[in-house]
Formats: sequence, C-alpha cells, structure tokens
Amino acid sequence: MSFYEIYCKYKGFNFKNFFKNVTKTDVLRVLNKERIHEGDFLTLLSPFAQGFIEEMAQKSHKVTIKNFGKTILLYTPVYLSNYCVNKCSYCGFNIENKIKRKKLTLKEIEDEAKAISSTGLRHILILTGESRKETPVSYIIDAIKVVKKYFDSISIEIYPLTKDEYKKVIEAGVDGLTIYQEVYNEEIYDRVHILGPKKDYKFRLDAPERACKAKIRNVNIGSLLGLDDWKKEAFFTGLHAKYLQDKYPDVEISVSLPRIRPHVGMFNDIYPVGDRALVQILLAMRIFLPRVGITLSTRENKKLRDNLIPLGVTKMSAGVSTEVGGHTSKGNTESQFEISDTRSISEIKEAILSKGYQPIFKNWMEF
Repeated sequence: MSFYEIYCKYKGFNFKNFFKNVTKTDVLRVLNKERIHEGDFLTLLSPFAQGFIEEMAQKSHKVTIKNFGKTILLYTPVYLSNYCVNKCSYCGFNIENKIKRKKLTLKEIEDEAKAISSTGLRHILILTGESRKETPVSYIIDAIKVVKKYFDSISIEIYPLTKDEYKKVIEAGVDGLTIYQEVYNEEIYDRVHILGPKKDYKFRLDAPERACKAKIRNVNIGSLLGLDDWKKEAFFTGLHAKYLQDKYPDVEISVSLPRIRPHVGMFNDIYPVGDRALVQILLAMRIFLPRVGITLSTRENKKLRDNLIPLGVTKMSAGVSTEVGGHTSKGNTESQFEISDTRSISEIKEAILSKGYQPIFKNWMEF
C-alpha cells in the first residue's frame, strides 16, 4: 500500500457538500475529543470552524506544550545550485527563466558552512535545483562530507531519489529529508509541472516513504499553499503525514506550511491563502497530529511568525538567503523566492526568548 491509494480514496470526495453541513455542534464535539480522526480534521478546516480559532488555539497550545515543551528548533537553508531541468509555473528556478545559474564548488560550500556555523546554528538544510546532470548524487554526497564537519544535523531538499540513493546520502551523513508534493491535486499538479522529471506525480509522492524505508531519521513534507484550495491541500498534507507517522513510527515526521511568495517569472494563478487561513491550518494540523513537527519559514513576516510561536510551531528557519551561496556572496544570483522575515539569527533568537520559549541551536539528543 502507498499513500496514493489513500489520496485516491478522497480524490472525488465532495468537500463542498461536507463543509456546507458542518455545524457548531460538530466543531465543539471535535474540540472536546481527546484524539480526532480524519473526518474531524476536515471539520476543523471548514469555513464554519473559522469562528472557533480562539478555542482551537488554546487546545493547540496545550497539545504542543505536552508533546514538545516550550522549544523552537532553529535551522537555515544553504543553496548549492540553481540549475534545474524542470519547467514549473510557480518557481524562480524554472528552466525557462533567464536567471544567472551557478553551482558552488566544494571550497565555496565550505565557506558557506563556516559562515553559517559561526552564528551558532547546528542544523542545516541543503538545497539545489532539480538537475541530476549539474548536481548528481555524487556531488550531493561530496557536499555532505564537507558540511558535516560543522553541523550536527544535515537535511536535504533536492530532487526525489530512489531508495538506494537515499541510503547513500544517509550513509554520508544526512539525517533529514524535506520534500514538498507542491500540490496534491493530481490534475493541477500535471498542469503546473509543464516539463521535466518533476512531472512524475507518483514518483514524487512516494519519495518520503522511500526515505523512511532507507531508515532516515526525520522527514518533512508539505504542499505549496496557493496552488489549490488550501482546505483540501491541508487535508491531504495531514493525511500524508499521518500515513507516514503510523507506518514508520521510528521516523520523526513534520510538516511545513509554505505560502507562494513573489519570484522571477511570477505565477499568478493563485488560490488566496490569508493569514487567518494559515493559522487555521496550523491549529487543525496540531490537534489532528499532536506529535508531528510543524515548520514555519521566513516566507512569513516577522510579526506573524512571532505570534504563531505559542500555537504549535516547533521549528523555524533563521538568517535565510535563497540565493546560491547567499551566506557569503549575496547578490550574485537571483533568489528562488523573496523571503519576508529578514531578521538575523540573533534577532529571531531574542524574539523566541521574549515569548518565553527556548531557541534550540543544537540537538543534544544526538549525544
């Protein structure tokens, strides 16, 4: 069994009719339950549940404290390359965009690693565009060997790999995978992925499970909010996370909630996702999956990020650049997308402390 079978179960589901029939009694019943099922989760994503954000927030806060304490893990991404063979409507690295392309040398990768580690961060996320020619697995492994001298935890956000390839990068030092399905709606997925290997919906959908089978320590999934109705996409993201969490209990599963940001070759066919909707997704996700990690990136502005700290977030990016080599040579390439929270790592640390939470730079559990 794969997650695709669960997706197909709900592919033709009448979401509109379900939401139309949600009542106040339904929402209160769900909020009073100790554990909720997938139908309850969908109830909390309904338009009617927007009137119960405060009640959802209180429950989400309690559930998060119980399972994670008052801690926020900090990390930052490092972009190794922006070469890409895909033509994706929503991405600045789109092969047809006329941007300056660059791939870091191992020396430049080490310079980036030194610069980032000097801030105190010990968790890093390696990113590339999707090009097996320019950034083959062998290149990724060489990069991992360089950065693992400076970091306790290395995650990758690259093109989907086979199970054997995931085993190779894990052996080299990777312990985490971030991979977004981008959009679970199969028809929209086909439409926005115009050209390239990323057009293979099922190969990407099964990538998190291949990594779990390869014995990776943590997997982070998500959809790019704005490519379809956010209520449906949040629902499928939650179902996917639950599927992985139930099937691979030894793997830490987390979700990200990224919204589309401006980028080169801007994509305009966007389903609106307001701040209130983002909050509702976060709260519903936490209540549905009490033990899942929730990541909030610098795509969101500093005020919103700070206010969401007590409501279910467990991991935040800090000191971010989405340019290739952006930590040591800013301005040399275009960014993948515009970030919103441009604060330094020390400023974000202070913001977390001001909320009564502890910023975590190092995962001591590894020792």
